[in-house]
Amino acid sequence: MSEKKLFLLDGHALVYRAHFAFITRPLINSKGVNTSAMTGFTRTLWDLMQNQNPTHIAVAFDPSTPTFRHEMYEPYKANREEQPQDIAIALPYVHRIVEGFNIPIVMKDGYEADDVIGTLAKQAEAEGFKVYMVTPDKDYGQLVSENIFLYKPSRQGNGVDIMGEPEICEKWNIQHVDQVIDMLGLMGDSVDNIPGIPGIGEKTAAKLLGQFDSIENLIANSDQLKGKQKERVEEFSEQALLSKKLATIDIEVPIQFDAKTYIIDPINREALTEVFKELEFRSLAKQILGGGADPAPKAKAAAKQGNLFGEPDAIVPLAKSSSLPKHSVADKHLGNTEHDYHLVDSPEARADLIKMLSQQKVFCFDTETTGIDANAAEMVGMSFAVKAGEAYYVPVPEDQDDARALIGEFKAVFENDKIAKIGQNIKYDVIMLKWYDVEVKGHYFDTMVMHYLMEPELRHNMDYLSESYLKYRTVHIETLIGKRGKNQLTMRDVAVERVKDYAAEDADITYQLYEFFLPNLEKEGLKKLYDDVEEPLIEVLAAIEKEGININVDFLKEYSKELSVQIEELEKSVYEAADTKFNLASPKQVGEVLFGKMEIPYRWRRTKTGQYSTDEEKLTELSAEYPLVADILKHRGLSKLRSTYVDALPLMVNPRTGRIHSSFNQTIAATGRLSSNNPNLQNIPIRTPEGAKVRQAFIPRSEDFVLLAADYSQIELRLIAEISGDEAMLEAFQKGQDIHAATAARVFDVPYDEVEREQRYRAKTVNFSIIYGAGATNLSRQLNIKRTEAQELINNYFRSYPGLKKYMDDTVENARKNGFVTTLLGRKRYLRDIDSRSSLARSNAERIAINTPIQGTAADMIKMAMIHIHEIFEEKGFRSRMILQVHDELVFDAHKDELETIKPIIEEQMKNALPGLKVPILVGMGEGKDWLEAH
Repeated sequence: MSEKKLFLLDGHALVYRAHFAFITRPLINSKGVNTSAMTGFTRTLWDLMQNQNPTHIAVAFDPSTPTFRHEMYEPYKANREEQPQDIAIALPYVHRIVEGFNIPIVMKDGYEADDVIGTLAKQAEAEGFKVYMVTPDKDYGQLVSENIFLYKPSRQGNGVDIMGEPEICEKWNIQHVDQVIDMLGLMGDSVDNIPGIPGIGEKTAAKLLGQFDSIENLIANSDQLKGKQKERVEEFSEQALLSKKLATIDIEVPIQFDAKTYIIDPINREALTEVFKELEFRSLAKQILGGGADPAPKAKAAAKQGNLFGEPDAIVPLAKSSSLPKHSVADKHLGNTEHDYHLVDSPEARADLIKMLSQQKVFCFDTETTGIDANAAEMVGMSFAVKAGEAYYVPVPEDQDDARALIGEFKAVFENDKIAKIGQNIKYDVIMLKWYDVEVKGHYFDTMVMHYLMEPELRHNMDYLSESYLKYRTVHIETLIGKRGKNQLTMRDVAVERVKDYAAEDADITYQLYEFFLPNLEKEGLKKLYDDVEEPLIEVLAAIEKEGININVDFLKEYSKELSVQIEELEKSVYEAADTKFNLASPKQVGEVLFGKMEIPYRWRRTKTGQYSTDEEKLTELSAEYPLVADILKHRGLSKLRSTYVDALPLMVNPRTGRIHSSFNQTIAATGRLSSNNPNLQNIPIRTPEGAKVRQAFIPRSEDFVLLAADYSQIELRLIAEISGDEAMLEAFQKGQDIHAATAARVFDVPYDEVEREQRYRAKTVNFSIIYGAGATNLSRQLNIKRTEAQELINNYFRSYPGLKKYMDDTVENARKNGFVTTLLGRKRYLRDIDSRSSLARSNAERIAINTPIQGTAADMIKMAMIHIHEIFEEKGFRSRMILQVHDELVFDAHKDELETIKPIIEEQMKNALPGLKVPILVGMGEGKDWLEAH
């Protein structure tokens, strides 16, 4: 007879784990439902059913009623925040999913899921089962035996962790698994509000149990202890015994294991189909209900957004969102939808198409190319649409002279500025055509950007938009060119007839999305923002990306050697101080050496896997006291700098141009700010001298040019003064005072001319922290002062700037009322958690509400400046070019003969990008032989 394997799932624990696994990037479907918990739970369940071959299975949930532990100790779990609303919404769906799998749900009033699982596990073990308790909860370790195992599901690719008695004992540093309860009784558990004995942590608890075996024996022999430890054990002995009782899983729950009930049954396909459709699970539905794995999104569409990775079944945030209507199920596709797609492959057919396009007020077009980099790819074909359901595909020959000639036939219609052009991420297509001497003119209707304005936190790739709004599932590119890898084809390798349907569908669906989005853009009051800011910016970004920037490759190669020497010296220093060699790139090994071997005090929670956390914040906190930690931090920073920029930048040089062409993303940041990738210019760590030195590698195109950098001075502080209308802050800026010194004068009640350096530093920290929601704890850490002192500083700050405090309060109140906040130009950001029952989620939404109007207005401002500067440069025919935008800074490849002409133009346009402001805007400017010198 085959082995009997029973899997018992802790439903609530797995739901919570899945929900918080996606907490920074929740999975939200088109109806605004957060499906993180449902997705994670289903994946865990399906993974173990596929890979662990259970013969029997059940899922236990906690009851809604109090348990015996609450009767034993009223404050039990009192510290826990109220269940997040998203989990409350998820649980009924999870129940339906479990029922759809035909898996029994077990629950008992008065007992928690771990009690039910513990009881069933022991009963099943007695009947010859191997039992696996599926949970991330460490407390289950007390139940582990020869045939009962703790099964911790895979997390972030770490793999499944199955723990028996040896593993549990090793993890807790104990002699036998019963001591897990004693460990919890001594340490307590802040999550469940189990008190334990104050001052006893994990290491001390393990040491005491190694000596005394149990809490009872420890208390009985407390006379063998010394000092404060003896006092605490004796004083809190009753509390320790109570804590042990609270931590003990009850294995005598009045419930009976019945093997027949838990046998794996065939799934209920209809029930699962229904719930998966409601939740908009696509790839999971295919994996579980048949049809194989879901193909990745269209490679080109994803690439055109700067995202090369397929997304999961649900989308990034938003419950409170625009009124943009959405559909739930994508049931239409090429095979069941009427369409008329034409192959245009003769001179006569092209002439007819061009004639038809020239008579339109607007047409949609798309390009098919050999790759995802518009500055390196070649054209394979073009598609066009002027109405729904009909489209045209024009193949382009491989020979580049012939390709230019064919594309040239369309030059007049592309460059007709009276005809508007529709595209999905049209910037990509505009850049492609620039390489074929075609400038796409006329108003751009970019469906990706239009959707971004209405739903800034969702995805914007065409596949998602089509499924969400048109109920239509598009052809996936992998069905044409195969999966990513060395054997993947290019579009040029695919038969023209197959490319025709794929490409024509792109144009057709994009045209339909345009028709769908345009009235909604107007309804949302975002058409003016689109027309005035985002639409003209597309051409500016296309020009910047095609232009690129020159890089000093030889400098970077030498700098890499220099960094390597520094990194090696830091390694030696760390090894000597630690008296051992270990992998400095391994967080686990770093933690073990610092907090285990060297016994540096560790005062934080461990990671979910029980490791010490060695993130930058914690190590920075320790670095002032421990030079070894400072060296590890520096080693980590220099290694990342070398790999991410110094060694990577030369590999990004375009062989066609000899320059680097960063891609600027218009639809990523919900605040409206631009981001960039390949390379990510925003993340160069310029606050360190080593990081700032990377900018030395960015150089002018020739000796006739210099780099010119222009940046806004304290733009966000100036804008919060403007938006809040705080009189004191406005006055300081209008008088031209140093805002940090002016703040210090008010907060510390000293004359402006007598402000001390330390006072100014504190005021500067407060200025940049409070408007982004930093509280007393955060501020005390930044300034290394007591929390009470930090709170007093905050109170004085708000007394000094009452208008700012009123703005913050009013903004949060209006966000609750409307569900969104806006910038000065009307950009919206929706706040799905502004009314959340979770204080953490709610306070984060409040910080976003306060910050977004400031950061978003700054983003709008520099975009307007870019548009105006670009227009003037084009109009006057300057040889100088705008080549980079990073944060609040613009960088220009400036011809030396034009330098004094363009500087006042740039300054004027940046200062007056948003006319009518009460606060003066200052622009700093510098020039040099490289970006570092110019900055």
